[in-house]
Amino acid sequence: MTIEWICKHHSDLGKEQLYAVLKLRSDVFVVEQKCTYPDLDGQDLEGDTHHLMGWEDDQLMAYLRLLDPESQGGDVVIGRVITAPAGRGKGLGHAMMEQALKQAEKHWPQVPIYLSAQAHLQGYYGKYGFGVAGEEYLEDGIPHIGMRRS
Repeated sequence: MTIEWICKHHSDLGKEQLYAVLKLRSDVFVVEQKCTYPDLDGQDLEGDTHHLMGWEDDQLMAYLRLLDPESQGGDVVIGRVITAPAGRGKGLGHAMMEQALKQAEKHWPQVPIYLSAQAHLQGYYGKYGFGVAGEEYLEDGIPHIGMRRS
């Protein structure tokens, strides 16, 4: 599996790329995980948002977005972390986190990074220097916990 990692500012996204991102998020979060929430939250095309995409040929295999610290109260916020069903179990999540941390440092050096993790993934994100920040909470019936990397 050869993945091409592309990180684009929202103003540079092509309509086909944006469509692929929104389709993957809908297929996994809404259909597969049955999370009925407003995925289109107004932040995809705002501020200094960047979209990290992992492509295999013309298929989007992995994705996350980086929200800028100015719009998020001081932290870079990683969200909408997703791997396509066809890409699971192949180390894409780890490659994507490494890319995300590089991009965050490139665009916002020395700024803490925050993410809302599914609670069972605390150990996974801990490997990348994230520590628990706050209490566990339910989001769409799934236990989550805030995590921060300074």
